[in-house]
Amino acid sequence: MLNLLRFRDRADYTAFPDLAPEGSITGAQAYALYFDHTLPYLEAVGGSVEFVGDGGKFLIGPLGEQWDRVMLVRHRSIGALMEMAASTGYQAGLGHRVAALEDSRLLPIVARAGGELR
Repeated sequence: MLNLLRFRDRADYTAFPDLAPEGSITGAQAYALYFDHTLPYLEAVGGSVEFVGDGGKFLIGPLGEQWDRVMLVRHRSIGALMEMAASTGYQAGLGHRVAALEDSRLLPIVARAGGELR
């Protein structure tokens, strides 16, 4: 799964006040809380984080569109992803993601056998 993430300047915990840390934090800091919370649930269903990098503006793409972070996350299957997403434990920390992100894109990717282009 390709994750494109744009962080809020300041995390917005309005919808999840019970998760809000003391004092104001950045969207990137809130996403780090979400990431740390989520990683054990991802690994428990056979998933892994394959790549994390800093984004920026597109070389080719819409003017003004940019992403702060790019991640590739491997999921064993769609079923495993849905199992994780439905778990009460995972959902308990989902508010950190909501507070953190101004915008995001999640793009499922299926590898081609042998890495062929055609």
